Amino acid sequence: MASWRSMSVSVSALVIFFVSLAYLLFSASIAAPIGQQDLAPPAASKDPHKHFQAPAENPWAELDEAEASEVYLWLHENAHLLDSNPEGASAWDTNTLNLVELLRPNKSDVADYLDHGGPPPERWARLSNLERRGDDAFVKEYMVGPLPPSNHTQILPLTYCHNSGRNSVQSPISDVFALLDWALVIGENASDITLDLLGAKTNRNDLDDPDGLVIGSRPALIDSGRMVHWLEFFRPGMKSDGRSLLPQGLYVKLDIPTARPETWRTGGWFYNGILYDNDTMLREAMKSPDFQHLVVNEDGAWTDTEDLASWASERDMAPPLSIQPYGPRYHLDRAENYISWMGFSFYLSTSQATALSLFDIRYNDSRIIYHLGLQEALAHYAGVEPMQSGLEFLDTFFGMGKMMFSLVPGLDCPGHAEYIDMSYHRAGKMYTNKNAICVFEYTSDAPLQRHTSAFSATVSRNTYLVVRSVSTVGNYDYTIDYIFYLDGSIEVKLRASGYIFGAFHAEPRSSPVPRDSSTNEYGYRIHPGVQTSMHDHVVNFRADFDICGTANTLVRTTVEPLQREYDWDKPEVPARRNTMHMVHQPVPRETGLNWPKNAAEMYLITSPTATNRWGESRAYRILPGTGMGNPAHLAILNSTTLGQSATWSSSDLWVLRNHPDTEPSSAHHNNYLEPLAPLVDFTKMVDDEDIDGEDLVVYFNLGGHHVPSSQDVPNTLMHTSASSVLFMPFNYFDEDVSKAWRQGVRVDRRPVREGGSAAAEKEEVKPKLKRTTDAPSEENKNKKQPKDEDDDNDDDDDGVTWFGGRYTQDVLVGREMLTPDLSHYMKEREEGEEGGWKAVRNAVGGGLVGLFVGKERTGEEGGPMDW
Repeated sequence: MASWRSMSVSVSALVIFFVSLAYLLFSASIAAPIGQQDLAPPAASKDPHKHFQAPAENPWAELDEAEASEVYLWLHENAHLLDSNPEGASAWDTNTLNLVELLRPNKSDVADYLDHGGPPPERWARLSNLERRGDDAFVKEYMVGPLPPSNHTQILPLTYCHNSGRNSVQSPISDVFALLDWALVIGENASDITLDLLGAKTNRNDLDDPDGLVIGSRPALIDSGRMVHWLEFFRPGMKSDGRSLLPQGLYVKLDIPTARPETWRTGGWFYNGILYDNDTMLREAMKSPDFQHLVVNEDGAWTDTEDLASWASERDMAPPLSIQPYGPRYHLDRAENYISWMGFSFYLSTSQATALSLFDIRYNDSRIIYHLGLQEALAHYAGVEPMQSGLEFLDTFFGMGKMMFSLVPGLDCPGHAEYIDMSYHRAGKMYTNKNAICVFEYTSDAPLQRHTSAFSATVSRNTYLVVRSVSTVGNYDYTIDYIFYLDGSIEVKLRASGYIFGAFHAEPRSSPVPRDSSTNEYGYRIHPGVQTSMHDHVVNFRADFDICGTANTLVRTTVEPLQREYDWDKPEVPARRNTMHMVHQPVPRETGLNWPKNAAEMYLITSPTATNRWGESRAYRILPGTGMGNPAHLAILNSTTLGQSATWSSSDLWVLRNHPDTEPSSAHHNNYLEPLAPLVDFTKMVDDEDIDGEDLVVYFNLGGHHVPSSQDVPNTLMHTSASSVLFMPFNYFDEDVSKAWRQGVRVDRRPVREGGSAAAEKEEVKPKLKRTTDAPSEENKNKKQPKDEDDDNDDDDDGVTWFGGRYTQDVLVGREMLTPDLSHYMKEREEGEEGGWKAVRNAVGGGLVGLFVGKERTGEEGGPMDW
């Protein structure tokens, strides 16, 4: 029987950044996630949601451990089904299974299940397998099902959701560890060069050597099995994790024409703007008295994220915090990952590549969005030297779901937040990232609504629900929020922080070389030997709208200037009046759109057959949200590096006819390996189909043009890098539905009319509270509410009317809500589990480096490393 093997190799402790082919794809045995104690639900020792249940089982729930184990066992017993070797050897003998997860069910099957009481959709598994055939290697995808395994279970090539018609991409390298070792040898053989130019050398024997060098790489070309790389030497930045700020300005070119290591060649060396044919030519040049040594980019306190030497009295004062003394107002079914809040309801689902998605988003049980979730995260750089000039990342390739590491309670999320784990399967094992998702309500610093009139004022609190996760991919941390507002609006918000990827720059500003228009062409100097590197972040999301059903139309409503004569204007205005009006135009065919100049257009997803009480088409409007200006699309036209792998990045948003079963996504995480012929080519999805009155899907981009400055050192700040898109009800309801949920106050100071009583007039204007549509849960029925000390004074003629819950007495808040216990955060996993904090650190770095030292296989200090 064929054996399923995890790929492992013994290497010594040298860290190698490798931005190209990413070890994270090929290593079946990966660094184990953080082990951490569960955080107890806030404000109560018992589960506040114990009586709440989802209306149906979650059809998008990830495979549990039992299901995954059954899949592995079935594959062991049925390896002959993929026996394609003409010589009779099993197809699995040299294969590596590195991904097993749920193959999400078709929308049509889910809709029948949730909307019409049909059977639950069949469960299938999605597999990703690295297969070697001679000198070549391919990453292939398969589907196995239905589950649980039975006589009807089969394994098939997974092609129906790839518009390439293929289930595989070719890996340019059949042995990624041979490439690693080659890079190590290059560093060792050039130790005389690096010691002379950089004052350091690579150190095989000490991973944490602060005086050593590490090597980063980017692919300059990936095409049908051929790769060209540029290597650059970096300082390790082990203390601060600031490696990406420590480039050293020495580059090496690698030519990898085939997957066979014996054909690989070292090309030119680049230093101080000069390209040398080989290392011998560089050595000869270094002997010249005219040879110029550039500045060495040293690590130091400047890369530390905290300045603990400075002191200010205010810093020692505890800051204001959000509290929740009476427990959550939302409802959470942990077994099904289902949430209900103030009319909204939805399911959660996770994926190793694309992290967190939301499904079946409803308001008052009417579906608004079937699927809302991440598709791909692109970062594309530009520069004047070999590393930065074509550097790009497609971060789902590194696994934005696997890298949803544990959130820091009280800082990543408020102290009263609740947490949900994220689990995934690789190489026959199940891994769990504890507390990878947080859920909480938050009250804004600004009200939801207010108005002051001559004799009264009314103000309502603006409280919203947030579902948050953070994916740490190399040097960047992406915080993604799904935010729900009381009026039925939904916002998707992206924030980025972490270390920028610096470019080497040695020319001092005091240089006699005159400054010209090219001086700051790609960035700004931030330290001796370092300048910033301009880049674009374009992060793609999918929103599958179902506004009053699946028959929807996109309407562009434009605000335009107008000159028009009106009879009632004359004779005072003898000519035409200068004014404005709206022009409504349905969009007939699939198209890409950009945010309009001067915000002069509205994009409306409408239901042509459904109207509100006033006869207007019910709709949701798509508009930029509360970030820093409009989200951006890629500035580079026809990127040489990207090829066809991310064409969705060329516009701000796209509206397509939805084919959810055959076009479930705009990208594929393995597009990174074949950018010129990707598995999913978004260009093919935009094929001029009719979209009037059809099932529509919107792909929208978050991100921006990031031009870092000295304020990005050491880390980019989140409030300077936020972007969002908002889906806002537009004539969808008959009125503002937030009125039913509002909490606030009305203060009435109008004078009493002659013959009337103040109490009677106050009663006339007192707000009428609607009963909420959510039935009270059992625990809320029995929960003792704090007595309102003002209840006995409701009839007093004070003119103040409170509506909704409020605090009327002192509350006791536990310290855990204010300063959560972090004693177990990022600690070693319990005995019997592999990994630990070192494993987590290495996995975090993997998104940046591609190749990175993995976890200790034996747990012994200095022992062999298991990739």
